[in-house]
Amino acid sequence: MGIGVPFLDIILLALFAGFVIFKLRSVLGRRTGHERQRPDPFAEPPKSNDNGNIVRLPDRSAEADEAEGAEEPGSMAAGIMRIKLADERFDEREFLHGAKMAFAMIVEAFAKGDVDALKPLLSRELFGGFAAAIEGREKAGETQETTIVTVRSADIVEATLEDHQAKVTVEFVSEQVKVTRNADGEVTEGEPDRIDILTDIWTFARDIRSRDPNWALVATRVPED
Repeated sequence: MGIGVPFLDIILLALFAGFVIFKLRSVLGRRTGHERQRPDPFAEPPKSNDNGNIVRLPDRSAEADEAEGAEEPGSMAAGIMRIKLADERFDEREFLHGAKMAFAMIVEAFAKGDVDALKPLLSRELFGGFAAAIEGREKAGETQETTIVTVRSADIVEATLEDHQAKVTVEFVSEQVKVTRNADGEVTEGEPDRIDILTDIWTFARDIRSRDPNWALVATRVPED
């Protein structure tokens, strides 16, 4: 009898162990839909619908496309943008400040017949025209007196970039006193006491590859009636 009790206990324990193993296998072998799959290093990262903690960095190329697309391809703003992208030193305000100074210098130098002052400010072709006009005036014995009272406004109206050649056209509205006298000193054009409001449209150009930051005047015109 003493030997039979332990033997019975062993049988019961074996049956109980078998039952436990069966239950564990039935649970571990079942897919519930919540199992963690082995990660695939070549798979695309999962998309998250939670945007609360996602910070998207700005896309510089997309911003540039949007800025260019905001203006018409041939517009003045688009031209300025192209010049800026090609020459990071270009700034409209600084350009207009220099253009106003050049306007005053050129107008006064032309009136005085100062070709030396004009030469570095004009393109070769335009300088030839200015020099010829000064020479003709001198041969006729005429003199010109021009005083810029003020420059009312200076606005960019055109801007282009072609083959590294940037061109910017500015409309100047100024108050001037202009008088032309003949060889006898008599006034033949203008009035010394009259201030005229004049509009001039000048085009400046510069090779953006050049180290020289200065712009040269390449064309002048007046508004069409």
